[in-house]
Amino acid sequence: MRKILCLIAFLSMLQACCLAFDLDTSVDDEIRRNYNPSALEQSLPALPKVSPTKTPTSTPPTSTTQAPPKSLPVTQPSKPHIGVKKLPNDYKYDKSTAIRIPKGTKFKVRSSSYLSDTTRTGARFSFTTLQPVTKRYVTIPTGTVFNAVVTNSHPPQATGNGGLLEIAVDGINFRGKNYYAQGKVTKANRKKVFVNNIKGKRQYWKGVANQVEKGQNFYKKTRRTSAKLTDNPITLIVAPVPTIVGMGVYAVNLVGSPLFSIGSKGGRLTIPAGSEFEIKLLDDIYLE
Repeated sequence: MRKILCLIAFLSMLQACCLAFDLDTSVDDEIRRNYNPSALEQSLPALPKVSPTKTPTSTPPTSTTQAPPKSLPVTQPSKPHIGVKKLPNDYKYDKSTAIRIPKGTKFKVRSSSYLSDTTRTGARFSFTTLQPVTKRYVTIPTGTVFNAVVTNSHPPQATGNGGLLEIAVDGINFRGKNYYAQGKVTKANRKKVFVNNIKGKRQYWKGVANQVEKGQNFYKKTRRTSAKLTDNPITLIVAPVPTIVGMGVYAVNLVGSPLFSIGSKGGRLTIPAGSEFEIKLLDDIYLE
């Protein structure tokens, strides 16, 4: 009897525990009404496939560099030469270290050769400085040689122009080295030279005066002839004729002398060796 009572008490306690769990299944019912669980599982995306990762292994650095592909040319990087100028005589200078003689500097020089309007184009000669010229960090001493070349020349022309000579300075010899220089002549034998043209005398107006003088001399001769004819009674009648002719020729020469003088030639141009010149730099000179 006692065992039966214990069993009944145990079963009653077990039933009470089961009835104590009151589950709320309303949410599950609501989900089932609105969604199809089987369709929801089918619409889910597939999981991505992940490849197995390998742990990177560190490789020791190597000193060799990868060579470029054979299809591309291998060129060495060029180093820029800042401030370096290539001159006609292949002399290179660096502006940061070179000594500059500015353009516009003038030098009094003496020629070393005889020059004339018949000197051929391209003939070379030299000038020698007569006094020192001081600039910043440098002094060009007396006796410095400038190289020059004849760029143009022609003898007197029939239009009244005289001979012509053009000279260009293209170098300087400083302390035993040749440097590029560019200059022109501004004075020759203490006379100003314009646009670097050394010219012989233009004799157009002198030709005009010569034409007038010719007419005047002819008129004087005709007057003397008329005076001789008046001494003879037979030629007295024709005595005025030479004077009239002389007056006509004189008048023609006087009026037409500007036209007749166009064909007269100008003066010759000769410059002996040792003549004094003045040259002016047209560009900077850079010296080491």
